[in-house]
Amino acid sequence: MKYKVLLTDGAMRDLEDIYTYISEHDSPEKANYVLDRIEESILKLEGQPDRGTYPKELSNVGIREYREIFFKPYRVIYRVVAAKVFIYLIADGRRDMQTLLTRRLFDA
Repeated sequence: MKYKVLLTDGAMRDLEDIYTYISEHDSPEKANYVLDRIEESILKLEGQPDRGTYPKELSNVGIREYREIFFKPYRVIYRVVAAKVFIYLIADGRRDMQTLLTRRLFDA
């Protein structure tokens, strides 16, 4: 079964922010490379959405409806609903993920 992968507005902004940051602090070529690899990781979810792990920040409080995949150091947080994969957050895993997840998933 092929799943449809959809990025939320927040996830789209995350990609734009990642691109801008890398482009300004390294190079546009490096930014393109990173975004291409993140996109490849995300597209693999079309065939295997359950391959991701449960984010520890959510799992520790009993929430197991979200999963994550990595293109280190970036974490892609998503949820599978029926035949759709919703991408909610794409962020550098070295950030305060507890706060980011709370804001993005529960304050929305």
